[in-house]
Amino acid sequence: MALRETHNPDPAEIRAARAYHTRCRTRFRLACLGFAAAFVLIGGRLVSLGFAEIGAGRGGAYDISTTIHRPDILDRNGQMLATDIRGATLFADPKRVIDADEVVERLAAVLPNINKAKLRKKLLGDGRFVRIARELAPRQQQQVHDLGLPGLGFIQEYRRFYPVGATASHVVGLVDVDNRGLAGIEKFIDNNPQLTMMNPQTDSGDETVAVSLDIGVQHVLREELRNAMKLYEAKAASGIVMNVHTGEVLALASLPDFDPHNRKQALDKERINRIGFGVYEMGSVFKTFTVAGVLDSGLANVNTVYDATSPIYFGRFSISDFHGKRRPLTVTEAFVYSSNIASAKMALHMGIPAHRAFLKKLGFLDPVTTELGPSAAPIVPKHWKKLNTMTIAFGHGLSVTPLQLATATLPVVNGGLAVPPTFLPRTREEAAAMSKRVLKPDTSAAVVKMMRDNVVRGSGKRANAEGYRVGGKTGTAEKVVNGRYARHALLNSFLSVFPTDDPQYVVLVTLDEPQRVEASNFNATAGVNAAPTVGKVVARIAPILGVPPKLDETASRFDAKRSGTY
Repeated sequence: MALRETHNPDPAEIRAARAYHTRCRTRFRLACLGFAAAFVLIGGRLVSLGFAEIGAGRGGAYDISTTIHRPDILDRNGQMLATDIRGATLFADPKRVIDADEVVERLAAVLPNINKAKLRKKLLGDGRFVRIARELAPRQQQQVHDLGLPGLGFIQEYRRFYPVGATASHVVGLVDVDNRGLAGIEKFIDNNPQLTMMNPQTDSGDETVAVSLDIGVQHVLREELRNAMKLYEAKAASGIVMNVHTGEVLALASLPDFDPHNRKQALDKERINRIGFGVYEMGSVFKTFTVAGVLDSGLANVNTVYDATSPIYFGRFSISDFHGKRRPLTVTEAFVYSSNIASAKMALHMGIPAHRAFLKKLGFLDPVTTELGPSAAPIVPKHWKKLNTMTIAFGHGLSVTPLQLATATLPVVNGGLAVPPTFLPRTREEAAAMSKRVLKPDTSAAVVKMMRDNVVRGSGKRANAEGYRVGGKTGTAEKVVNGRYARHALLNSFLSVFPTDDPQYVVLVTLDEPQRVEASNFNATAGVNAAPTVGKVVARIAPILGVPPKLDETASRFDAKRSGTY
């Protein structure tokens, strides 16, 4: 058998082999680390590029937060007035656009309002984000998508939606393209973020803001104003409904109004909120406050007589009655028959300083501030003299907003307590804590009875809503045209309260330049247009507000109840 030679490894060879394997492992580890580092760098770059494609807008960074998320706005009963929805915004990445001219022309066929020259210039620029159109309708988004143009994309932004449209636009307001409040409660929310609260009616935890409006009452008021504008061919109409004890505004409408989804409409000067920002001489409705002033001063009672036999002459001016009785009139008769002569004499009986002070106490000489902001400032005589006191007594010479008038009416009918108006819910206890007595209770009771008398047997007969005990006062004011009062241009109003046996609500309606039409027996005074409009409003909103009707024979109980208080 052959013998095999054995080999004993040299220690040097063993060390060399071990060193070689060590170097291989080190190189492998370094290679792995290199691959890992490269992967991290490439991945990070891809992520950054991904964000850049969504983003390079103004200054290279577009943030979806430029459209803020707003709370829902609800009426007093939880009905939705405003909410956020997601809307598509179309953008382009110029670096990925193959043919800018094709993109512009084909988009213009779907979105005709785009500025083609401006868009073409942006698509040929160096930016990575060009916003093309916001608030696209789903149909428009689908049409753009179907074009299949490279470089176009969509992002979702918040968009404000108003379920009731223009119905409450002057109160709710509107927002800009970034969903920030421009007017109304929308603007007030931005300035007072603490108002929002969690909505208990949903599980989503959405924030909400409740307002004092009752959308049912709001709808009725707006519809009846629209009907009156058409029926009497008026150029505008407005109205407000207020709770006499809390100062809450339950409805406010001013026509023509605007669709809050159409921002350009809101800029039209003919669509302003005439209740809060229109300033007018209100006419004979002011006699309500003249009577309240002279009674509250203690200088007269409802049976005090003022001679209205002859006109009052003052220099080249004269004051006369429209349908004068040409005899002495009691305070009640002067109110029911709407005597300018007797009203002027009541104001003079008070005295010029006292008359002015009384109107200031009721808030006529200063703007009214609500959540919608300060009302328009009244136009007050610079030098308040005897003639000013006489004409202001029957509603000429002092221009105020209808909101001021309605607010000043609250203490006249609620027992004498001035309450600030509000568009937010308020309890009667909360209102009492901030109210201020400005009239005696007996004064308020006397004026309420006179307002009811005026509807039962005076110029306000057409305002009577059977069963709901309406009281009120007409106002027919000639507007100033080219520096002179014009008989053909009237601002008519009817100021009312109901039910008069337990006053709860004030309703004020104004009609701007109603015409002499068949529906008003070819007359144009407030008694034949503004008064019946209020009657229709009350007949429809009283059941909504829970005011129970009473049979006609109960009216005598009211008269008996009130007669002993004067």
